[in-house]
Amino acid sequence: MADYSQRGEVMKKLVLAEKPSVGRELARVLGCHQKNKAFMEGREWIVTWAMGHLVELAEPSAYDSRFQKWDLSLLPMLPEKMKHQIIRKSSHQFRQISSLLKRKDVDEVIIATDAGREGELVARWILRMGGWKGKVQRLWISSQTDKAIREGFKNLKPGKDYENLSRAAECRAEADWLIGLNASRALSCKHDTKLTAGRVQTPTLALIVNREKKIRRFSPSPYWTLEADYGSFQALWQDPKGQIRIQTGEAAEKLQRDLSGKEHILEEITVKKVNEMPPLAYDLTELQREANRQMGFSARKTLQVLQGLYERHKIVTYPRTDSRYITSDMTGTLKDRLKALRGTQWKKNADELMAKDLNPGKRFVNDAGVTDHHAIIPTEEPAFPDRLSSDEKMLWDLIVRRFLAILSPPAESESIKLRIRTEDHTFRASGRRTVSRGWKQLEHGGREKEDRDERENFFGKELPRKGEPLPLKSLAVKKGMTSPPPRYTEATLLTAMENPAPYLKDPKLKENLKQAGLGTPATRADLIEKLINHYYMERQGKEILPTKRGEELMELVPDEFQFPDLTARWEMAFTRIAEGQLKSQEFRKEIREHTARLVKEIKTSTKTYSSLETSGKPCPFCGREMITTRGKKGAVILACLALSCGYEEEQNKSSDPYQSRRPGRKEKALNRKLISQYSDQSKDTFTLADMIKVKEDKRKKK
Repeated sequence: MADYSQRGEVMKKLVLAEKPSVGRELARVLGCHQKNKAFMEGREWIVTWAMGHLVELAEPSAYDSRFQKWDLSLLPMLPEKMKHQIIRKSSHQFRQISSLLKRKDVDEVIIATDAGREGELVARWILRMGGWKGKVQRLWISSQTDKAIREGFKNLKPGKDYENLSRAAECRAEADWLIGLNASRALSCKHDTKLTAGRVQTPTLALIVNREKKIRRFSPSPYWTLEADYGSFQALWQDPKGQIRIQTGEAAEKLQRDLSGKEHILEEITVKKVNEMPPLAYDLTELQREANRQMGFSARKTLQVLQGLYERHKIVTYPRTDSRYITSDMTGTLKDRLKALRGTQWKKNADELMAKDLNPGKRFVNDAGVTDHHAIIPTEEPAFPDRLSSDEKMLWDLIVRRFLAILSPPAESESIKLRIRTEDHTFRASGRRTVSRGWKQLEHGGREKEDRDERENFFGKELPRKGEPLPLKSLAVKKGMTSPPPRYTEATLLTAMENPAPYLKDPKLKENLKQAGLGTPATRADLIEKLINHYYMERQGKEILPTKRGEELMELVPDEFQFPDLTARWEMAFTRIAEGQLKSQEFRKEIREHTARLVKEIKTSTKTYSSLETSGKPCPFCGREMITTRGKKGAVILACLALSCGYEEEQNKSSDPYQSRRPGRKEKALNRKLISQYSDQSKDTFTLADMIKVKEDKRKKK
């Protein structure tokens, strides 16, 4: 490697981005025009990129060759110090980065990976494996606009400020390795079937399975109500305790007969003015919920589309945030963000807001509510909706609507409650009347939503007066049935993962845990997809249901995996590590102790495995009945789940069974043994080189 410093050339800073697309944008802004497949270079900067993770925790066999075999007697696997390995499929990029780190003209590294826990880990592992010992600074930005990038490079942060964040990310990765690999191997070996478990995925699956059990156990019961129609509004009969349900049809019909001919007097009327404040801004989880409710987007799809709006179009801020606020120093940018909407359908709304003095309150501006990144809002970059795909346009529309709504005035309405008396019985009615729609005019649904709101204002313009009799048009008995709890949708599952407190087993933990959820906003989408790809749960329309395979797993896992207590407690620990309040070594010790207890519980468990889901077709190698499941790429396959076999056969791909089948581990091992035992090991094939050598040997002998 040439010594650039001896040539009198300028020392350079190496910028490490997380993705090629982001790296190229950074290079363009920094004036790096010399292109290379793995990096771009300028006079003062070299910009290179990872491809997500380039380094990962090593496989178990890196610690002990015996771990290549799944053997219950070898568990738990508890290495004192974790090893790392280069991910093979992207090793070429790591080699390029490693060579850049060794260049003599590079005297500093700028970490420019995603500004969060996982992004920090991506960079730190690369620098560690690449042997970098020099100066490190951090680029920490929340949008990808040219202005934000330039300001970010002017205000680089010392790398040491983010070392605790890196430690927290590493502890999370180690916890997943230790718990996930040990629990999955222990369960699989114990029951001779392929099973996977994890500190986050299994409690999440438990939410789905337990909800389904409640639905199955639920027995609907009939009830009756008595509804009075007074023309401009309706009211329901209530008992002295305020209950509207009548237990028998006979009792409801008797009430109907007794009260039909009686005088109904308005005994009390209350009118209260209500100011309904705009909703909070979006964080990632809330945006995923809303996109699922309104457009049917999966959590993963929302994140993918959002990433494009952030990286490629640069019209929204950083996606993987858990904050719903902005900081006070950002208020001066709000009008510039509104100006960026002037070329869109929102020009009129933006102009109306810019004509006023913007004074957002604490529901939007809250320094204490922002940690790593602020809420998801539009950037100052001019938006061009015609350049967006249909999915991008719909998601961007949600973000803009919410941003404009936050800056709009409250919705004003009147809350109206009536109490009607007839003899010794009470009917009650409640409703509202819209005074000013305020921010609600921006709600998704437009005119249709406004018309529905108006229909709900069923009191009419003139309210009845207290003490006057009301004209009774009809008195109707209506029958209803109690309903089971609803199945989870992705929107409601994200809510449960974000706030698992109602599902915690430990009552003391419920009181102390406020912000620790199952996973993080950045990982929840992938976790849901992982459970679906492993065929533990499935989507049916918007609903999520457990598969029989998922229910089987929950019967076998230790009881503590049924509840989110452990992972919620650990997520809180990761936050404390990132904030410097907990030493990572203390946590690492706890993980290993917990893993050992978990494996011991699985080993000594008396639970037995019996497959609930079968295909009716036996495995051609071991005779065990196979199940229908999905492969890694989503293809439907017949699979033998016996750990010692692993035979798979892809369905509906080819009429030729020899093309669709996949040999399992047992068959592969048998094939290798037969080839070794019966094949002729002598060399009976000649290449051209062999022929020339034989001829030359004969010539020499003569």
